[in-house]
Amino acid sequence: MVISVAPRVERLASSGIEVIPQEYVRPQEELTSIGNVFEEEKKEEGPRVPTIDLKGINSEDPVEREKCKEELKKAAAGWGVMHLVNHGIPDELIERVKKAGETFFDLPIEEKEKYANDQATGKIQGYGSKLANNACGQLEWEDYFFHLVYPEDKRDLSIWPKTPTDYKEATSEYARQLRGLATTILSTLSLGLGLEEGRLEKEVGGMEEFLLQLKINYYPRCPQPELALGVEAHTDVSALTFILHNMVPGLQLFYEGKWVTAKCVPNSIIMHIGDTIEILSNGKYKSILHRGLVNKEKVRISWAVFCEPPKEKIILQPLPETVSEEEPPRYPPRTFVQHIEHKLFRRTQDLHSNRISK
Repeated sequence: MVISVAPRVERLASSGIEVIPQEYVRPQEELTSIGNVFEEEKKEEGPRVPTIDLKGINSEDPVEREKCKEELKKAAAGWGVMHLVNHGIPDELIERVKKAGETFFDLPIEEKEKYANDQATGKIQGYGSKLANNACGQLEWEDYFFHLVYPEDKRDLSIWPKTPTDYKEATSEYARQLRGLATTILSTLSLGLGLEEGRLEKEVGGMEEFLLQLKINYYPRCPQPELALGVEAHTDVSALTFILHNMVPGLQLFYEGKWVTAKCVPNSIIMHIGDTIEILSNGKYKSILHRGLVNKEKVRISWAVFCEPPKEKIILQPLPETVSEEEPPRYPPRTFVQHIEHKLFRRTQDLHSNRISK
């Protein structure tokens, strides 16, 4: 049996190649929509990913509080993605998290390999690159580091980077604070559906079972960025995803039939609604199709925290309060792991549909 080991994209990128290997070249129908990300980000016309100021979300002033909650709900229903500003997580902590991740990825590849994952044996945490098991058997222009960061008693600290020394402390504190922000967001989304405040959080596992998984995505410079993608088009399976980045553009959203490039908003956290919340809300909140572009000039790094329900314990289906005769359930009942398997199956069946199946 031959074990497939993915080549590190960083090694490929730094080898001086001018032509990328064929397995990184996207299908023809995708290539027409891949442009220069810096030019795309500068465009002033067209739709913009909404920016939500969370300063008023716990305001004493009921008018300000309701206005903030209404804007958040509207963005979740209309876009399913937003820039969060005044989110309450200190800029200094975020800078520490970014510095720690950047320092790890600055290590020689041989050092990083000590933390390598082994997807063939199911060891998914650690340092890795995409194997060709995606929809079209192609590779993506990224390396990554993936591990569970919350709840703390479910962590495996043995695979966390030892270098830099601040990695564990900064990442742990960020995860704790992000868990609190997730509660605030889920409360607002619950109220927006006419549910009790704590309902969505309970439905995704509550304090004990709701898992936060961090994936640091490292996108090296690419000699032919017009042919490749850092991450192919997909919707997140999570309930919520929170993303930091190093202020290099790359995220694109498929909105109203066109790819829209997200602007780089200082001191913001990008938040996606994932499939889990779309399903529970019976489609009232959207999980948007998105992808990542790469470029020739700058390395892009993003820190994505996927907030996920437990794999087997909870049945995901539209909540009874979101269903009526006029709006029957749009999604059949499945566990979280069944939902993931269903998506992989459908992607393999139908590679070229515009909308990746949920």
